[in-house]
Amino acid sequence: MGELANCPKCNQLFLQTQFRSVCDACFKEEEKAYETVYQFLRKRENRQAHLHEVVEGTGVSEGLILKFIRNGRIQLANFPNLGYPCEKCGNPIREDRLCESCKKDIHKQLNQLEQEEKISERNKEKPQQSTYYS
Repeated sequence: MGELANCPKCNQLFLQTQFRSVCDACFKEEEKAYETVYQFLRKRENRQAHLHEVVEGTGVSEGLILKFIRNGRIQLANFPNLGYPCEKCGNPIREDRLCESCKKDIHKQLNQLEQEEKISERNKEKPQQSTYYS
């Protein structure tokens, strides 16, 4: 079941569902933009286009094209030079949400945190010896 929300583009009230995040009027505009992008990319000479070239060639905003890619409406397997930015560093990627270097960095940080937790656990387990001098 959907919930009542304001359209992020035109601020009109609409019923938001898991499939729609904008009102009907804005959804129709997005569909027209999708058709424009899709027709542009279907041409053989445009299949090697980069994201900025698609934006220039169609007039559709980069954010909307990225939305189409993230929603799976534009399959990157068919367009080798298209990609979207990594959510951490912004480098262009073709799958997942993070690039390989950011994934490795996060794994490294997690391993370091685990090691620190193990060391603190060992320190807690050791009986505290206290010596009093007079």
